[in-house]
Amino acid sequence: MKVKSLVGLRFKERPADCLIDSHALMVRGGYMKYVANGIYSEFPILRRVTKKIEQIIREEMDKIDGQEVLFPVVMPAELWEESGRYTSIGSELVRFSDRNRSNLVLGMTHEEAAVHLVREYGRSYQQYPFMIYQIQRKFRDEARPRAGMIRVREFTMKDAYSFHTSQEDLEDYYQKCYDAYNRIFQRAGVPEVVTVASDSGMMGGSVSHEYMLLNEVGEDSIVLCTACDYRSNMEAAKNIVHNEPREQTQPLECVETPDCKTIEEVCAFLKSDITGSCKAVVYQKNADDSFVVAFVRGDYEVNETKLRNLVGEEIHPADITADAPLVAGYIGPYQISDQVTYYLDLSLQGIDSLVAGANKEGCHYIGLNLARDLGQAEYVDIAKVKEGGICPCCGKSALTIKRGIEVGNIFQLGTKYTKSMNMQYVDADGSLHYPVMGCYGIGVGRLAASICEAKHDEYGPIWPISIAPWEVHLCCIRPDDTETKAVADDLYEKLQEAGAEVIYDDREGVRAGQMFADADLIGVPIRVVVSPRNLKENKIEVTTRDKTVQESVDLAAGVDYVLGLIRELKNIHNVEKLN
Repeated sequence: MKVKSLVGLRFKERPADCLIDSHALMVRGGYMKYVANGIYSEFPILRRVTKKIEQIIREEMDKIDGQEVLFPVVMPAELWEESGRYTSIGSELVRFSDRNRSNLVLGMTHEEAAVHLVREYGRSYQQYPFMIYQIQRKFRDEARPRAGMIRVREFTMKDAYSFHTSQEDLEDYYQKCYDAYNRIFQRAGVPEVVTVASDSGMMGGSVSHEYMLLNEVGEDSIVLCTACDYRSNMEAAKNIVHNEPREQTQPLECVETPDCKTIEEVCAFLKSDITGSCKAVVYQKNADDSFVVAFVRGDYEVNETKLRNLVGEEIHPADITADAPLVAGYIGPYQISDQVTYYLDLSLQGIDSLVAGANKEGCHYIGLNLARDLGQAEYVDIAKVKEGGICPCCGKSALTIKRGIEVGNIFQLGTKYTKSMNMQYVDADGSLHYPVMGCYGIGVGRLAASICEAKHDEYGPIWPISIAPWEVHLCCIRPDDTETKAVADDLYEKLQEAGAEVIYDDREGVRAGQMFADADLIGVPIRVVVSPRNLKENKIEVTTRDKTVQESVDLAAGVDYVLGLIRELKNIHNVEKLN
């Protein structure tokens, strides 16, 4: 491929609407073009990157006996009604009708399609286990698309579904997928991806893990222990609090706290410690708008995922109107309305004297003792973990919180979908059972963008050779010079004949600085420069994009040197050697 024929423009200025580096560099480098909010077209450079990622994924899925299939993008609503997700999923699922008034959906995930595909095939225990996977475009009407390809509405994803006759068999295969995913990220050039325990969310199931690339632009909060190997997504991290006795039990007293509606304002007014207060966070159920109140210690935040799982249905932040059974700003658990469902977080346990709302305008209680005043207080884990919190694994106060980009996820789904969609098999003894499922996903475009975010400098991406659009970027400086052009053309032919992937810049009238700037934006790992100055000494210049190699190489040894460097870089990422 020659740069002068490469479709897509490269330019210097950073687009104003690109808030993170990978987005800016991929727009400037001619990788992608904005079409609509969260929707992009991909230029040839990005397609070459994503195709290599897809090939790595296919090889690793095939190694664990995966079989590639293809599901439709558009599915009948009936499939999703069978699973119950047609109504349980919100507006991110696109629903529409065709000309025959049949209700349809755009696929944002394909559990239903997977069960539909194999439920006749999988009628005998002898067919199990098996795994099917696809690499397919999907559409999720994401409310907040951002960060270029990292958070989009239309995207390419590899999703795989395994089917088993026992939980034990699923767990064995789950470990195989777990290991395969580690190999995928190793080969893609990001071995620093970490696995964390996660919440299964709308996918369902009891066990799930996310693969996170730790990076400050990530939207996910990752909880790590500096004293052991504990890792978890914030949504699933268990919060452990030990409240030490600090004072004797006080009598319950209602005091006036005028114009104090936040817990910080109340504690400042009463000159009390926020760790001795009870904060109310109010939600409503989506189904009937009934109120749900989460009470946590004043210095903690509610973990909405934990609360949602506890409630068992979707919730949203409350709108407390004048006729509501709650007094906004003064809500407490003592004598709260029986029209309200409330939960007490574990962070409140063991505190003998609390400050809490009195459910009366302008008033709070002091001296609230939950065990004494509520009769029987039950506590649940509904708070977010804090920096320096207690590790649920080793028990040390060593938790730290990092930002991360989710690049993959795996779930043990159990029988959630096979049971709801009536997929059964006949066992050896003639009895009927529901197969047990696993689900395994990787966002292809998101992974490409995440790697760019993790591996770049101010000039452009630094692509690992395993997924780079080309392996060698050949620059002919002064192509109007006959000897220089002839040498560069010869190198181009010989490198390609040897199996190297080469992008060749022989544009006339383009200064060396512009060539190098474009090369940086394309991000190819090896750059070979042929120029009249170097040829005076019968040399070519070979550098790597990360600047770890900068050599002046004899022209006669140039091809062998470059091929050796390709092999060396590929070995770093455990990629197959050149033949």
